[in-house]
Amino acid sequence: MKLFLQEEIMTKRIGEIIGERIFPGAVICLNGDLGAGKTTMTKSIAKAMGIDEDITSPTFTIVNEYTDYPIPLYHFDVYRIGSSDEMFDIGYDEYIESGGVVIIEWSNLIWDILPKDRLELFLTYDREGRSLEMIAYGDRHKKLIEEVVI
Repeated sequence: MKLFLQEEIMTKRIGEIIGERIFPGAVICLNGDLGAGKTTMTKSIAKAMGIDEDITSPTFTIVNEYTDYPIPLYHFDVYRIGSSDEMFDIGYDEYIESGGVVIIEWSNLIWDILPKDRLELFLTYDREGRSLEMIAYGDRHKKLIEEVVI
């Protein structure tokens, strides 16, 4: 599914819709240019999940944990990861299997270790806004994007 997001508010709204329908164990993979809206999308998902903390991109810490909520959120930014093997050193597999929601910015850099079931979101600049392409793998993630309507 591909959508045109003319204004940032539309990116936020899509994130909110996803966050309202998110389920334990969901894996959201975000890809796109710098400034394309990956962190904005993450903030909106988190807000709709009831997370009231300031969501920032964990560029240097690799992962931020938001665990004091009904569904924990683990927010990865793997831009500075040198290899997929480094992810296992920080407990990547434990996060994936935790039952929390995992959001991975720059997931294309660790494509070889992404779980089979996941939702991939590709944000790209367009002349007058942004384009969002959503590709779901697995029944639960497919159902999630079927419910995303602007």
